[in-house]
Amino acid sequence: METQAHIPVLPEPVGSPAARIALITETWPPEVNGVAHTLSNLARELIAGGDPVLVIRPRQPGDGSADNLDRRGWQECLIPGLPIPRYPGLRFGLPAIRQLKQNLADFDAQAVYVATQGPLGWAAVTAARQLGLPVVSGFHTNFQQYLGHYGFGLLKQAAWAYLRRFHRRSNLTLVPTEAQGKALTQDGFGPTAMLGRGVDCRLFSPARRDRRLRQAWGVGDKEQVLLHVGRLAPEKNPELAIRAFEAMAPVFPGLKLVFVGDGPLRDSLQAMCPQAHFAGMRTGTDLARHYASADLLLVPSLSETFGNVVLEGMASGLAVCAFNYAAAEQYIRHHKHGFLAPYGDEYSFLDRVEQALIHRSIYGGSGMAARANVLRLEWPTIAARFRQQLLRPGTTVMRGSMREGNAHG
Repeated sequence: METQAHIPVLPEPVGSPAARIALITETWPPEVNGVAHTLSNLARELIAGGDPVLVIRPRQPGDGSADNLDRRGWQECLIPGLPIPRYPGLRFGLPAIRQLKQNLADFDAQAVYVATQGPLGWAAVTAARQLGLPVVSGFHTNFQQYLGHYGFGLLKQAAWAYLRRFHRRSNLTLVPTEAQGKALTQDGFGPTAMLGRGVDCRLFSPARRDRRLRQAWGVGDKEQVLLHVGRLAPEKNPELAIRAFEAMAPVFPGLKLVFVGDGPLRDSLQAMCPQAHFAGMRTGTDLARHYASADLLLVPSLSETFGNVVLEGMASGLAVCAFNYAAAEQYIRHHKHGFLAPYGDEYSFLDRVEQALIHRSIYGGSGMAARANVLRLEWPTIAARFRQQLLRPGTTVMRGSMREGNAHG
């Protein structure tokens, strides 16, 4: 497997021409999820570096009637879509191959990145191949793991076979961690390369700790706050955060549990733990304030491909308690930056939460070491690596070659 360590980011030559980059995705802000967050940051940095960017995505309710938009320096082409079952507000794009080919040709794309594996993503790979454009895909979400949480566990094997076929049709698959790349390569997904994630360390900072917010939660300076950030859905395993709180509350007086996020389990979680504070969806500086005002971030999910919340919590000066995989495995050294439990071992997870609370009570926690470990993960650096992967020989074409190819049929 190729990784960032094996492929250094070289400085662009003076006068290096801009690259015309098309991003195809079935989710985009204002939708709140890791894929939309990652792609919007990459698009912003590519534009800042002078590269024209085309975003092709399903139409969202607030888009109006136009099919082509020009926003914040990038172009957007909108595809018809349908709602995703059990995920209100999200849509999957329809496989509009003819429209995709026209959009890519009109834009004169040099590099195509397909971020999602739904009908729109499959059609985008097909369109790019028919135009003679090499295409890079991204493995952002473990959808096959979600199926068991929603009563479709019998479809896991078929879903995995579909994903394997999808990614084998692209020239390269970008993965967020080395472990993910190794697993996909061994399972026949074709060539992979690692592209980590960035974090805005100016936004997410211990300096945003807010005493008044803590008072609103009912805690002072001495009490500790457990924080869970993410969708309140079965695949995120938020019930384990409640079990951890209930196990620790008798030992640590004044302990508080705060949930940031929303989802289908919110009502049942509130009934399960009425003493927890449910803050709902938060974004931007408000989200950063919630991170910094807590003391320990709990990440009980077992279905992440990466887990952006890990980096956001670390940047905010929080120790993180998580299972030892994905972003936690990549960036946390146990006892130095946070506390790691073996994957799926919930008893060990509860033990790590207790260790973290004791450690913070005695030593003041490991949050500053955690922040120091992610300061290098700025989005401009990640975007430069992303650009380099898209423009590597064999994954791009020279300007004009698409039109020349079309002239020959």
